[in-house]
Amino acid sequence: MALIDLLPKHLFTTRGWGLLASGVGSLLLAQIMGRRDLLALGILLLVLPLVSLAGVRILKPRFQVFREFHPSSVETSSTATVRLAVARTGAAAGPVIMEEQLPPRFGEPPAFRFPARTASGGTSRYEYHLRSGKRGQFRIGPVTAEFCDPFGLSLHRHEIDDGDILTVTPAAVELPATGLAGARGNDGVTATRIRANPSDDDVMTREYRHGDPMRRVHWAATARHGELMVRQEESVTTPEATIILDQRYSAFVSGSAAVFGPAHDDAFELVSSENFEWVVTAAMSISAHLADRNYSLRFLDAAGHPAFRASRSAPYPETEEFSGLGGLQSIAESLAAIQLSGPRHVHGERGRKEAASVVEGTEAPFDDHLMDKLAAHRLRGPVLALLGNMPLSEARALAPAAGYGANAFALVVTDHPHHVQPVIEALKLGGWRAVAVSSRTDLPAAWAGFDQGEILAAAAAAMDVRRGAAVPR
Repeated sequence: MALIDLLPKHLFTTRGWGLLASGVGSLLLAQIMGRRDLLALGILLLVLPLVSLAGVRILKPRFQVFREFHPSSVETSSTATVRLAVARTGAAAGPVIMEEQLPPRFGEPPAFRFPARTASGGTSRYEYHLRSGKRGQFRIGPVTAEFCDPFGLSLHRHEIDDGDILTVTPAAVELPATGLAGARGNDGVTATRIRANPSDDDVMTREYRHGDPMRRVHWAATARHGELMVRQEESVTTPEATIILDQRYSAFVSGSAAVFGPAHDDAFELVSSENFEWVVTAAMSISAHLADRNYSLRFLDAAGHPAFRASRSAPYPETEEFSGLGGLQSIAESLAAIQLSGPRHVHGERGRKEAASVVEGTEAPFDDHLMDKLAAHRLRGPVLALLGNMPLSEARALAPAAGYGANAFALVVTDHPHHVQPVIEALKLGGWRAVAVSSRTDLPAAWAGFDQGEILAAAAAAMDVRRGAAVPR
């Protein structure tokens, strides 16, 4: 291996190191031979690279970087296109090799030459693609560039922008159509009969259609519009669904449950587990399933607070109600960086109670605050709970919440579903349709399982009726 290969590459070029070596040699010869001209030459050869090194660090070329993501947030396993526009704002210099810094999960950072061959108006444009199999927020960039002085003696690599955040949202799984919407139906529309006599201020009217009975004619509206108008007997209201999203560390870490968290070199890694990732996917999928049916959605945590208030990717952390396509997009972005919170070491029933106290202040999970939130929207739609491991006492505290929803469904995600049967039974006694699953359970199958359970229950009830009819009196 040559000696030049052992020297640092980020300070001087090969030419710069050569001048430094020549300068040292000239000083040694001047000392041995007593030649003043060699002394001056040695000093010149040493000073020139050092001045170049100082100059390239002080007089750094200036650039502007514009970075766009298409789409602005991308689902897991989908491709995002990154478009870069780099423009020089300082004094002109020669060609520069630039590199876009990326988190390790995205592979090798792309490198490109500035200015590009297709540069126009002093701006060079570049494009590349990224894909992540894991949700989260990731810093893309900054762009780094390696600059050289006009004499080609010294090098300096520095960042020319701060980078931008790419949000990777969980991808929704398509769920089968079921009867889980209850009395409001699966079409997302609730028909409400107007039985009282409405006033002229709040009555809804429309133009007369062939076949409409004359008793529905609204004469005041007819006089105003100059055409026959009839009362609208049905008003359409938006159905609602409440989703309780458990995100406590103590609920998803127990026994053999593995937790992955941030490494020292990756501040954007999430504290999560396989069970919690299943819950996040379920929350996204259920939200998309209900939003397609025009449901407005409300997200609460285990204590009744807005579920996304601790998510660093949430556009509106204190918001708990979402509707329409904009609301669904906000849910997706909020779920992108949601993670487990609370104490990291929980042992026994006492430890769980202490953990709950720390996480939610003075409020225990599934306590009065959550019940008050549910009571405020009593019977306006289904209540769905996405839960982790919980002691029997918490299941009994949550059980009465089923009475506040038109229907109540609970998915309990655990490593050993058969170990939580007492919890499932306690929830069922309160009126919940509860199912225990693991991170390996197929989500569409778990969703359809609620309907299957209802069919099986109806079949069992029918068999009981038949047996009762067969018994002689």
